[in-house]
Amino acid sequence: MTAAPLLDAAELSVGYGELPVCAPVTVAVAAGTALGVVGPNGAGKSTVLQTLVGLLPPLSGTVRFEGRDVDEREAPFRRAVATVLDDDAFFPSLTGVEHLLLTARGHGVADPEQAVAAEIEAFGMAERAGALPSALSSGQRRRLALAAALVRPFRLLVLDEPERRLDAQMRRRLAARLSAVVAEGATVIFASHDPDFLGALATRVLIVDDDACRVVRPAEAVAALHEG
Repeated sequence: MTAAPLLDAAELSVGYGELPVCAPVTVAVAAGTALGVVGPNGAGKSTVLQTLVGLLPPLSGTVRFEGRDVDEREAPFRRAVATVLDDDAFFPSLTGVEHLLLTARGHGVADPEQAVAAEIEAFGMAERAGALPSALSSGQRRRLALAAALVRPFRLLVLDEPERRLDAQMRRRLAARLSAVVAEGATVIFASHDPDFLGALATRVLIVDDDACRVVRPAEAVAALHEG
């Protein structure tokens, strides 16, 4: 018997007002898998991600999490889903370490201090963890946003170009870290322009386009990115 998908979108039309930004999306994402999302600049990848997690309403079609319509306001959904869609979504008066501690404690992490210390080390933030977000570089803010998502429990992690503004070594480390998260049973959905990052992490890939959105094997998507 096949397990029901964790997240299921059917003929999902996304956009603003009444104007769709891409073709409808149909995809079922199982627990313990990683779905890459690719497409040209402006194709609608970010809009798809925001609609999948309930930050934007669908124009038509459905998106369900564990068989229920996605509602970002519901506490069980918010507990299960972590996102990095904007690396400037910080409390401006809190330092990096304070932000991470607040996130860990708010989500009931058993040993928040230890969990935060581990994320700071993993993302190479020890020297800048005590700074306010406004004093960090864009790359440092990106690492802080990723650390904030990973320091808390989740079953679904949704990331918009997580490799953006990271150096090559950190990109490889992040891909390995997320692959380990998937191996432990969580689900990752991520948009990316980096063929190496995509190939290292994705188990399937959703290609977003105006004419048709389709799900392909990672090798096909990686080849297309290299050609593009």
